[in-house]
Amino acid sequence: MAYTTTLTGNAANYADSPQQKEGKFRNPVAMNQMGLRKALGIWWKFAFDKPAGTVPTQDIPVQTITRAQLLAAPDNSLYRLGHSTVLLKLHGRFWLTDPVFSERASPVQWAGPARFHAPPISIDELPPIRGVILSHDHYDHLDYAAIQQLAGKTEVFLTPLGVGDRLIGWGVPAAKVRQLDWWQTTTVDDLRLSATPAQHFSGRTPFDGNKTLWASWVIDNGEARIFFSGDSGYFKGFKEIGDKHGPFDLTLIETGAYDPQWPDVHMQPEQTLQAHKDLRGKVLLPIHNGTFDLALHAWDDPFQRIAALAQEHGQTLATPEIGQALSIAAPAATSAWWEVATK
Repeated sequence: MAYTTTLTGNAANYADSPQQKEGKFRNPVAMNQMGLRKALGIWWKFAFDKPAGTVPTQDIPVQTITRAQLLAAPDNSLYRLGHSTVLLKLHGRFWLTDPVFSERASPVQWAGPARFHAPPISIDELPPIRGVILSHDHYDHLDYAAIQQLAGKTEVFLTPLGVGDRLIGWGVPAAKVRQLDWWQTTTVDDLRLSATPAQHFSGRTPFDGNKTLWASWVIDNGEARIFFSGDSGYFKGFKEIGDKHGPFDLTLIETGAYDPQWPDVHMQPEQTLQAHKDLRGKVLLPIHNGTFDLALHAWDDPFQRIAALAQEHGQTLATPEIGQALSIAAPAATSAWWEVATK
């Protein structure tokens, strides 16, 4: 499908997209409206009444990575670099999901959620990147400084509708950008990449809410099929994605920054596990945790809960340390490293 694009400031109006109405993208099911009073109450708690334990008191284990190590790594391997940033090596080429390398997930670097750990490798040290896969434009997923550094060493940027217009506005050559709507597929070399639905929202300022689309992604190289959730609340779309694109060798699904007060946009660990089942996943790697303080739960709560749930339900869980190599086809056992970081 071809889209008619009308630029309005820094946003694009994709009027032909089924996901857009009156200039804004939307979820298939309307989300609960929080209301000003509740929003201010949450803001106050974040600013002045955070519970203990949302930030680790011990250093998180990080395995440093070198370029030589990556070049020598086998195909169908991955490295978790932090939060939702994952480096994939597929058929000898490197791919990055939601690359965030800055110290803070924030519009400014003097305030906002700070990293628990340094990235295991710098952008300069990374080998050439075949592609960057972006799920949406929130600051903990779309890092302006990282995009500036990656623009020259990355061949293609894959984004949901509108997010690519941001990149072009930041100086990324338009020829490098491919923007997809839900259920659209593109091919890069021998890789098939499909943008699939998610239940979330977008925006980087108080004035551009939902001007760009959010998405999950299916990554298929013929040998391994990977699902990358981006951010999402639990919804029936996971089963639909599983029916159309599953089963998956590996699911990278958000497990963190959840709270009963915002159930529409982030999943509780129980819902993460159900989404993995809906997708017909073989191995679950929980992401969106262990790097930034973005919620009111203890920083290690996502790991503790999803590990217990996976064991209870007989599901295979992969929890590599930051920077630890993991085989996609045959992931080796991983340790409960977060328990060491909480002592």
